[in-house]
Amino acid sequence: MAKGTEIDEGAVYELQTSFRGELVRPEDVGYDKHRKVWNGSIDRHPALIARCTGAADVRAALRLARSQDLLVTVRGGGHSFPGLSVCDDGMLIDLGLMKGIRVDPEARTARVQAGVLLGELDRETQEFGLAVPSGIVTHTGVAGLTLGGGLGWVMRKYGLTIDQLLSVDVITAEGELVRASEDRNADPFWGVRGGGGNFGIVTEFEFRLNPVGPYVMAGPVFWPMEDAPEVLGFYRGWIADCPDELMTIAVLRRAPALPIVPPDLVGKHVVAIAACYAGPVEEGERALRPLKEFGSPVLDLCRPKPFVEHQKMFDPSFPNGWSYYVRSCDVAALNDDVIDITVEHGRRITSPITSIGLWQMGGAVERIDNRATAFNGRQAGFTFNINGNSKTAEGFDGEREWARNYWSALAPHHTSVYVNFLMEEGEDRVRQAYGAAKYDRLKALKRKYDPTNFFTLNQNIKPD
Repeated sequence: MAKGTEIDEGAVYELQTSFRGELVRPEDVGYDKHRKVWNGSIDRHPALIARCTGAADVRAALRLARSQDLLVTVRGGGHSFPGLSVCDDGMLIDLGLMKGIRVDPEARTARVQAGVLLGELDRETQEFGLAVPSGIVTHTGVAGLTLGGGLGWVMRKYGLTIDQLLSVDVITAEGELVRASEDRNADPFWGVRGGGGNFGIVTEFEFRLNPVGPYVMAGPVFWPMEDAPEVLGFYRGWIADCPDELMTIAVLRRAPALPIVPPDLVGKHVVAIAACYAGPVEEGERALRPLKEFGSPVLDLCRPKPFVEHQKMFDPSFPNGWSYYVRSCDVAALNDDVIDITVEHGRRITSPITSIGLWQMGGAVERIDNRATAFNGRQAGFTFNINGNSKTAEGFDGEREWARNYWSALAPHHTSVYVNFLMEEGEDRVRQAYGAAKYDRLKALKRKYDPTNFFTLNQNIKPD
């Protein structure tokens, strides 16, 4: 039960009379279901959940929150690592019912409401052989992913998710509905492309679509962990001059217990290179042949497949309800020291669901002017996602300690950090995510559009 917050019943009743969605309180059936988020280690109890169906509901919920001086948090897909999309005592504005998607295949654009998940968007756009560059787990929310930047399988070909963003509809802290684009309200449009939910609630996104699939050459190739130094050394050289169409993620973990994994491999420490070629399948087959032929792989799942199938590849490794903890950093290069540290900590993995992911950057991401958006990691060589995970609370402390130790060992090589891979780590880390100049510009925007820091439950940029 939520404690410590009393909301005027008359105000709630007045809201209910015009609210098209659903208002859920702690005593209501379904409260526990609706308060939960993807990360099972997060256990918070809002005083009121406003499940909105559109911009009018969002504005009405904001008016109630302001009149009652409530702490407000906003949930799109609820997929953030630190669980900032739910709070204790205050109001949760849930956008999950806002599922509208309108694809224009001739103009190659899509209008997408803030409750849409990546898999839902892919389903609509792939019908026409088109896609928005997006993430790698299909039950991630489009909204949170986009507002932080948006890393994914086709970013080296087409850029980040924000690089295909044409406009947004955003509701400010004062309840004003604003359309923002390059030529209209350009300052907040710059800010929402990487600056998260600091400036308002985005209720709708307009994206440019790009040709992808419907079939791609994609999937992981696995080697035993004892081969990791040689595999990562080969990998470094192989991708040094690879085409933009090729995107890879190097993964170290214990082989997962999935039907596609041979039983005698399950639980063994492995290194994998997962790849996706965003171009013709036959070109992808040629480009990926050196990877598939290197050394002695113990499992090769890299093959032609529907893009929507490849997008689901990591879903079984990150289901709802497990306990997740992440530490992250960007590094300039995969040098010998970084490889040695990575292999050393990969061998120490104990949880069957803990993993290390090294995201290859570069390509179109790097070539876009770094000043164009608030996102600040365009010059990174690799983005590290160090996941210390457990299926329940048991053993979770140990996994978090492993992740922290690995991240600390990489400290001499840290450059920046991807804001969507932050936990609640404090203002200095948020500043590091944007760099000093962009952080100052974001603070100025915050002072203009949210001077009281009404939207505070995020990777917060304080206005003062």
